[in-house]
Amino acid sequence: MLGPSTGAAQSARPSLQDSFRLGSGGGVLCRAQNNSADKAIAGMFDRAWTIVCRDAARPIGQLYGFRDGALARLAAARSEQVTCGAESSGTIEGLGTVGVTECTLAAANVGYRIYRYNDGKITWFAQGLAGYDSALQLGLRTVVADRIVPGEIAVATTGVADPAAFARVQAGTLDPAQTLAEGYRRNNSGDYAEAAEFFDTLQQRLAAEDAVVEAKDSASREERLNEYLVNRALQRSNLGEFAEADALFKQADRIATLDPVQTRLRRNFEALHLINQRKLDDAKAVLARPVVATGEIVQANNGTIELGEQIAAEINSGLRTGPGLGATQSTSLTPEERAAILDAQALHLDGTILRLGGKPTEGRAQLERGLAQANAIRDGRVTSIARLRSQIMAEIALSHEDQGNYSQAEAVLRDALTLLSTSYPETQAMNGARARMAAFLARRGKRDEALALYRDVVKSATDNREAATGLANQLAPYFALLADLAPSRPELVEDMFLASQTLVRPGVADTQAILARELRDSGNESSRLFRQSITLSRDIERGRMELARLQRVESPDASVRQLIAARQTEVAALAAQQAATQAQLSAFPQYRALSTDAMTLAELRAALRPGEGYYKLVVVGRQVYAIYADADGATGFRVPISATTLEAKVAGLRDTISIEEGGQRVTYPFDVKLAHSLYTDLFAPVENRLVNAQHLIFEPDGAMLQLPANLLVADAAGVDTYLRRAADPEADAFDFRGIEWLGRKHAVSTAVSARNFRDARQTPASRASRQYLGFGQNNPIPGAVLQASAARGPGGPGGLDCTWPLSEWNKPIAASELRTAASQIGGGSADIVTGSAFTDTAIQARGDLADFRILHFATHGLVTAPRPECPARPALLTSFGDQGSDGLLSFREIYDLKLDADLVILSACDTAGQASRAATREAGLTTGGGSALDGLVRAFIGAGGRSVVASHWPAPDDFDATERLIAGLFQSSATDSVAEAMRKAEVRLMDEAATSHPYYWAGFAIVGDGAQQLLVTR
Repeated sequence: MLGPSTGAAQSARPSLQDSFRLGSGGGVLCRAQNNSADKAIAGMFDRAWTIVCRDAARPIGQLYGFRDGALARLAAARSEQVTCGAESSGTIEGLGTVGVTECTLAAANVGYRIYRYNDGKITWFAQGLAGYDSALQLGLRTVVADRIVPGEIAVATTGVADPAAFARVQAGTLDPAQTLAEGYRRNNSGDYAEAAEFFDTLQQRLAAEDAVVEAKDSASREERLNEYLVNRALQRSNLGEFAEADALFKQADRIATLDPVQTRLRRNFEALHLINQRKLDDAKAVLARPVVATGEIVQANNGTIELGEQIAAEINSGLRTGPGLGATQSTSLTPEERAAILDAQALHLDGTILRLGGKPTEGRAQLERGLAQANAIRDGRVTSIARLRSQIMAEIALSHEDQGNYSQAEAVLRDALTLLSTSYPETQAMNGARARMAAFLARRGKRDEALALYRDVVKSATDNREAATGLANQLAPYFALLADLAPSRPELVEDMFLASQTLVRPGVADTQAILARELRDSGNESSRLFRQSITLSRDIERGRMELARLQRVESPDASVRQLIAARQTEVAALAAQQAATQAQLSAFPQYRALSTDAMTLAELRAALRPGEGYYKLVVVGRQVYAIYADADGATGFRVPISATTLEAKVAGLRDTISIEEGGQRVTYPFDVKLAHSLYTDLFAPVENRLVNAQHLIFEPDGAMLQLPANLLVADAAGVDTYLRRAADPEADAFDFRGIEWLGRKHAVSTAVSARNFRDARQTPASRASRQYLGFGQNNPIPGAVLQASAARGPGGPGGLDCTWPLSEWNKPIAASELRTAASQIGGGSADIVTGSAFTDTAIQARGDLADFRILHFATHGLVTAPRPECPARPALLTSFGDQGSDGLLSFREIYDLKLDADLVILSACDTAGQASRAATREAGLTTGGGSALDGLVRAFIGAGGRSVVASHWPAPDDFDATERLIAGLFQSSATDSVAEAMRKAEVRLMDEAATSHPYYWAGFAIVGDGAQQLLVTR
């Protein structure tokens, strides 16, 4: 239950309230909540409150009032949690002299403080994390005075002995049970990338036996390891990383367990993994595998298992149930009940397989059995069962539709939507039901009804700052409708643009989840606000659910109406606090790099300058759509090729640019005819408007993430001339002079999202005093295979060798292009770091990175995993340093750097090469063959970079092409933008026969705002 409204709490005596706010506003948002169940309470006159702050995942302290002093009782209650010294004296404003005891948490090197004050009748205590001292003091003063004492709460981290440990306590990462619950919540919400991060954390902690209560119990430890492994495996499968998932499932299979819950988890999750791969027969065989009977269950030591959201049997639904740290329930299920829910899920999966296999009647029978079993668990009163019931009902509806019983299908879908609207209002679970209903209506030709429902889905997602990635298949008919209607109803382009922003690619979600964890667990102001935002989102969702339950009461009396009014006021106040928190967060680049906040088409057009056009590509299912905006307006349309054809054309072009054969990099004559065909597919509908765009901002999706748009061929005449000339056996097939490349007349830059582009444009220019800092030419290291990227993240599944071979460090990039760039800038404003000084640890330790406008890394980027079964984590290769160095600057470490750079150049990364599927996920590419471009770009933007120049393939050394390109970039006039300077440098290479092949000039992509000035005179 939520407490009364803020206004009521402020005007009433705190002693009479269930909860009350601490302080008078501003700073950290903290409340004291009545806790009559506290173990330290011994009598009816004792009082206890828990202090909860929105920037911390767990309570940060407690307040007590005892008639008898209760020193021994209170000390005993906290004895296992803290180690304390002797009490001393201190003073608190308004109270005078108080007792002060300094302690340390037993689980971490984090300060803990206890205040004691006696007013002559009652002994009052405030105890909690020392970093929240202002909250402890305000809380103590408030309960003693029994009124809201004015003041502002601030988190003091400067005096914390171990800031990292303090941040982990704030984030709740020391609590395995909480981490497990959050992992399940993310999983059931469709946040597979975020869930993977939680389960990775749990497995790492378990491996080190760090803060795991059951570590001494080998059987319990193995069961936990099984649960973490199968969950990690399912997350990777949901993200399309099937080889990595296979390896994790194999590791879990080696764990012997007779626990009925664990065997069912393994069975269901393996079946889901196979369904993801459309291996329906194999999935059905797994579901038929025998499991331990529930009658053999042995109760866990604590007797029950917390339900929370983890029990919901919609593991693979792709439906998000709420933002951030989702709501939980106090209800606990016995292992028997949990096993029963997993059996209901198995029936759901089996029925789905039968339906997909063309057996709707048999499938519906299994689904109805599953629905009945779910309803039988506590008579269907467990909240999470509502989502399970909705999922099964949706499948039942599809079985009716398969058999042409459309009226029955629609009725069941509407019942499922009603069920969720009363249990989970305005959540992604409800949006999933809306999208399924809208897709059905679209298939039945009810366009207007479908459009209205789809708009509700997009509005809810954007209002809640949520992605709708898990709903991509259900949203596909929406895009088809909009594309069909847009020519006659151009206002629908706005709907298409908004909807496109809710579709976050799985790889982007993976990158964002990793960086969000990095932000959440750090100890700065942005992380505090980020945690506060997460908690507010959770509380808003809880408030809406409670409000929906109250509004379902038939014939409500005055007390119910009063509660409804109080909840409405509470939710409105929480929403206002959330809006203020988000506004504060937007000032931090680390948050902007993660934000998926949508913007309107009008806002995008307002950000564009004269002579600019923005082209956004959107892949939905297997269809491709495009949106083009400029000063004259906007248009949206369906691209006349499928995603499959787009992939084939891009792969064909990539194979004629740069391909590795027999360990050697090989280039073939570029397929200009194919390049013109792809240009026509993408740009023909807006070609007349593109003529006026001197600067084209291109937001790629799908396979176009692998290919720079500037090498597409805009005119057929040059192609015909080249083909006639190339037909002569004596002709130079590598001479492409005369081709009308898109990048010849248009300066082209790349955007990872419209929001990112606008943020980069609106961010003030760097205030750095120096121009240029270059890094490169790592030291080769002799020896055996060296542990690299896998050393920081989770180890290879099943003990796989996830190390990088020495050969990666034995081919350093020469520093010549760095020297060329530095010489062009000249003076004392440029510096170069190479050899033994160029290490990952040295870069992280530098305190002057923010003093340089331009950072340049001429080094290899390891964007793939060493093998497909290993996790891929993009990084830049460096020399090996002292202890703690692994010779890689990972994208997590990049994200934590403190930069103030207008431009970051990455000139030796194969950021769009034919990498493993895992590497393409890091880039946000869903169909293989991509890169870590998005991950590295977001990391540098989060660190404080405005724009990033990254290479799509290893920079060529032939004809000094890369050096000439970089030199040309810095030889531009003082008024040239980054994109225009790059265009001019590229044209010089285009116009020379030896370097006219796109391999030599087209590889660099400018990500961010290409219109910013390159060189600035201080």
